[in-house]
Amino acid sequence: MEKKQSKALKGGEFLVRETEAKDIFIPGEFSEEQLMIAQTCQDFINRVVIPETDRIDSQEEGLLPSLLDQAGELGLLGVSVPEEYGGFGQDFITSMLSTEMIGASGTFAVAFATHTGIGTLPILYYGNNDQKKKYLPGLATGAIKGCYCLTEPNAGSDANAGRTKAVLSKDKKYYTLNGQKMWITNSGFADLFIVFAKIGDDKNLSAFIVEKGYKGIKLDAEEKKMGIKGSSTRQVFFNDCKVPAENLLGERDGGFKIAMYILNIGRIKLAAAALGAAKDIIGKSVSYANERVQFGQVISGFGAIKYKLAEQAVRAFACESALYRCSQNVDDAISSLINSGMDNEKATLEGIRQFATEAAIMKVFGSEILDYVVDEGVQIYGGMGYSAEMPMDRAYRDSRINRIFEGTNEINRLLVVDMLLRRALKGEIDIMGPAMAVGKELMSIPDLGDDSDELFYREKKYVRNLKKAILMVAGAAAQKFMQKLEHEQEIITNISDMIIQLYIAESNLLRVEKLVSIKGEDTCKIQLDMMKVFINDAVDRVNKAGKDAIYSFAEGDEQRIMLMGLKRFTKTTPFNIKEARRNIADKLIEENKYCF
Repeated sequence: MEKKQSKALKGGEFLVRETEAKDIFIPGEFSEEQLMIAQTCQDFINRVVIPETDRIDSQEEGLLPSLLDQAGELGLLGVSVPEEYGGFGQDFITSMLSTEMIGASGTFAVAFATHTGIGTLPILYYGNNDQKKKYLPGLATGAIKGCYCLTEPNAGSDANAGRTKAVLSKDKKYYTLNGQKMWITNSGFADLFIVFAKIGDDKNLSAFIVEKGYKGIKLDAEEKKMGIKGSSTRQVFFNDCKVPAENLLGERDGGFKIAMYILNIGRIKLAAAALGAAKDIIGKSVSYANERVQFGQVISGFGAIKYKLAEQAVRAFACESALYRCSQNVDDAISSLINSGMDNEKATLEGIRQFATEAAIMKVFGSEILDYVVDEGVQIYGGMGYSAEMPMDRAYRDSRINRIFEGTNEINRLLVVDMLLRRALKGEIDIMGPAMAVGKELMSIPDLGDDSDELFYREKKYVRNLKKAILMVAGAAAQKFMQKLEHEQEIITNISDMIIQLYIAESNLLRVEKLVSIKGEDTCKIQLDMMKVFINDAVDRVNKAGKDAIYSFAEGDEQRIMLMGLKRFTKTTPFNIKEARRNIADKLIEENKYCF
């Protein structure tokens, strides 16, 4: 396995190469401008949005778009839009940070992310100069509000199976759209629809910019949903809707590519929003635990509650570590491509494409840690957590959609492995060489080595070994099933879970190592505990997923050797995880908020 090279990692290379802590970005390195934007977002949410939560959930007419208007006046809708079109022109990290801050606002966060992401970015990255000049300034200020029409009744995860049709007129001046879209967020008040349809008998979708004023658009009634009740979600029907030919977005037959590239951005942004929501819920959980008295003491003093508070924080901290590591990787890739002569929009898309695997990882992990945090939040509140009068009711219901949004977590787990293998087959990353090296290592005498008390020695060894475990299992599965591996979804999911745990664990380790190098070990004792707790648990999760995979396809001597290898690669040194969690919880309780 390749070690510590100065050359920047490509997307997916975390599996076969090591990263130095000095080369990653951590939240403590935000610039003054980034922190100012974050504070503006937070102040806006606390001052303007949160007080209106009940009115938003009741879908009061005009309220949600008016809040987007106010966000636009502050420039929050144009963080990613270039200055020439009325935006702030900020980098990817800043975009993630603003999304995280807005994430605590529930329904509003969904409307905000839809408008600034899938409602705006297709035009920013794929629009021609005329389309950008016409629509981006309005989108950046909120004068125009956007939505994204991809999903159909028979085309959810299989988006390219959509049946909406576009027919070019004989004079080639307009397209006539006919079809049905469903689950369209912001559709009730959107001025602009990014619509995907197939032209004639094309194999792939094309994309169109459709204005609300065009004839032939009909909206169904608002959907009644489990959560995010205040968001506008309707079916949209196109009945002989005439769209000017110049509103074709990108190239004909190129819409599916647009959809997938934009979803890559949406996935990592969803993780950012989920992180913001998780931090907010952790703060509420700690505050309630510090107030609720049972058996003569506040419940935050009980070990079982401390476990919950600590684990909430451990998972959020780990998510944050990976989120901003990946965001910096994307920014670096974009800068490198621009310096090589690629224009800004194409460089941004290519930079994000290179880290599509990491984006899928973040989507899965971010949505699932939020689900964990809100579930434990309900439990910490006890009976009051089940009351609709308390914040956990709304948070619990709102959270659930995130595992379905932007591609289900099942689809994203499959994509993690599929995209890694595709990049390997294209020669973009070398997986085969390291996998073969691990195979040889399995047949050799184990190198027990000398353990060390050096800071991070054990955790770095654990992370290196997790990579070997994944390469061993994934390599054997790929060799056994070859082209048929895609049909073994259970095994792919096992491997994906191993990869997800590795990426988050390594990101966590690198963040804390860099933090210690800046602030010193004594100042970072709680962060060290958080990192050790997560990595020790991650090793156990990798062991379980690895065994499930091995049991599913290996037999006899092959199975025995692989199980021995897995045991070797997931071995840890005893660690008092209870005391570490108590240290973490005590810090939260002392600060009475999420404080990391």
